[in-house]
Amino acid sequence: MQPYRFVVLLSALVLSGLSLPPWAGGTIEKVNIQGLDKDDDAEIIENIEVSLSLYQVIGKAQGESRLEYLLGQAERQTRQALEPFGYYNPVIQVQPQRTDDRVQVQIQVDKGEPVRVRRENIAIEGPGSDDLYLQRDLQAFAPRRGQPFDHSTYEASKVTITRRLTERGYFDADFLQRQVSVTRAENAADIDLSWDSGLRYNIGEVRFHQDYFRDDLFAPLVYWEQGSYWHEGKLDRLRESLTKLDYFSVIDIQPRPEQGWDSGEVPVDVTLTLAKRTIYTAGVSYGSESGAGVRGGIERRYVNRRGHKLNTQLDYAQKRKSFLTSYRVPAFRWLDGWYAVTASAYDEQTDYIDLRNYKLIASRSGEVSENLTVVASLNALHERWRYSSGAGYDGAQYESANLFYPQLTADYVAVDDRLFPRRGYSGSASVRAGIGGAGSDTSFLQAHAVARAYLPVGNNNRLIARVEAGSTWTSDVLAIPPSLRYFAGGDRSIRGYAFREVGPRTPAPDRYALGAKNVLVASAEYEHYFAGSPWGVAAFVDTGSAFDNTIALKTGIGLGLRWKSPVGPVRVDVAHGLDTPDSSFQLYLNIGADL
Repeated sequence: MQPYRFVVLLSALVLSGLSLPPWAGGTIEKVNIQGLDKDDDAEIIENIEVSLSLYQVIGKAQGESRLEYLLGQAERQTRQALEPFGYYNPVIQVQPQRTDDRVQVQIQVDKGEPVRVRRENIAIEGPGSDDLYLQRDLQAFAPRRGQPFDHSTYEASKVTITRRLTERGYFDADFLQRQVSVTRAENAADIDLSWDSGLRYNIGEVRFHQDYFRDDLFAPLVYWEQGSYWHEGKLDRLRESLTKLDYFSVIDIQPRPEQGWDSGEVPVDVTLTLAKRTIYTAGVSYGSESGAGVRGGIERRYVNRRGHKLNTQLDYAQKRKSFLTSYRVPAFRWLDGWYAVTASAYDEQTDYIDLRNYKLIASRSGEVSENLTVVASLNALHERWRYSSGAGYDGAQYESANLFYPQLTADYVAVDDRLFPRRGYSGSASVRAGIGGAGSDTSFLQAHAVARAYLPVGNNNRLIARVEAGSTWTSDVLAIPPSLRYFAGGDRSIRGYAFREVGPRTPAPDRYALGAKNVLVASAEYEHYFAGSPWGVAAFVDTGSAFDNTIALKTGIGLGLRWKSPVGPVRVDVAHGLDTPDSSFQLYLNIGADL
């Protein structure tokens, strides 16, 4: 009897083993995380998804033991993914649901109360304790008492102070203590974090290593005195100045703190690698106003050991031709900049104007500050022109002007990113004047300014506002050559109108643009970029006019396509002028930041 019962029992066990257990092998079809806000908790959700092994096997068949293991790990991995955000006591439920061999997993997350900072001891000891900038970083440290303990915020604050110590010359700085104690039962975190700054080093000798230019050429770019306090921003300014020279392919600036331990002065080695000396450019061009053409140029980055530069450019199109050559000499001993002599020739023969001018410019540029550049110049201009009568130029008389005038131009740029600014301001202003009988055929005074503001809107959008204003004081505006008059219309003025379309014109039936004494233009543009994409769209409105006495505003509206290319923004705009409803739409293409 007993053997019979044993056989029956054994048979039952075998048969039960042949049936599938509840979580036999299967395929994870989907993982759903519930209980978290898709916007406010987006970073937490992303961290959970990265941490869960379940996500790595979605769509892949799993054996019984492997599937059970993954489901068993899901709660632990989710819990660990919440801790960096300060949630140490969450309630997590893992609920798998099977349909045949397909499994969907629901993970219900209740974050619970976050761990908050209960006590903090954050300090800098040593000479750095009196450093104003370090004290500001300490005051800005987060998280503070009563705030949720977020690991990423804590680490970012710690790195900021550590980096600041190095930037300000505390090369021997080190941690005295760095400990965070979390008491889960009380949802409390205690921070003990302190640094010993050590001594602050000064900047020692700056040693240039290059084998072409005069040894003393770059010394004026070092604007600080040897032995002055260390600040990495000084080296950044030196690197920027050397980069702007365009002499070098590689600029390597290395402080040598190990050589300054005895003296307290850290020497700096600047190793410079020459770039290619000569640059040749060539290409084709086409414009609706100028027609088809070719372009070419040659630039000598450095002519001699003194760092002189030579640049020559030729643009030869059907209706417009220009030639320019410029010779520049370094001027580093007072305001980082250049002496330059520039000669240019320009010829334009369109349907309505026959114009030619020659110009000679002697200038001195200088960087007044990191954001402000000023150029002072003396200009000699000879220009002749005539307008078409409608039946060609038969009978049209040339007019001419000779002007000699000084000019002062200032450019200001203070933006967060010169390639794609989202916040900041930029602008330029210029003034020039000539006196009749003192090298000029007529007396005149001109002032012109352009200002732009960039305002971020959310994470992906920006608002761009632009204002342009210019005025001429003269007794006879027609005695001023067309190249110095003001025009409006076109892609950098009032979109929706053709180039130079807005302003005083010749009599009917031709009505060609004459140019005006004054110009006033304003623009507002809103750009939206798709999240995670370099593509965006824009909407804009432009208004303004070029005028002599009474302003008659013209307004254009339009839409645009934007692309953040490696060389800067690419802008394609379509616009229509509201004051000429029958006119055609205007299409514009621009590449690069408009600062």
